[in-house]
Amino acid sequence: MRLTQKYRTIDILSVIDLVGVRSRIIQARALAKPVCDDPSDDIFLACALAAKTPVIISGDRHLLKASGFAGIQVLRPKAFVDACL
Repeated sequence: MRLTQKYRTIDILSVIDLVGVRSRIIQARALAKPVCDDPSDDIFLACALAAKTPVIISGDRHLLKASGFAGIQVLRPKAFVDACL
């Protein structure tokens, strides 16, 4: 489902613009051991660690379950937007 259909009251383009302006390319090392129930999601935690960012925005249930790993909070998109308002 497209984000604009799911979150009709949110100007999703302004959120995407903000992410684009604030983004940078990170080279992350693999985690020493798996964290997520789905090991392919560990790369997102590794990137957050490398970038020293405290938040990942995702609706992925495996990442959400790993919230708190190394102090990294995983938030659903709506929770993130609500926190920014």
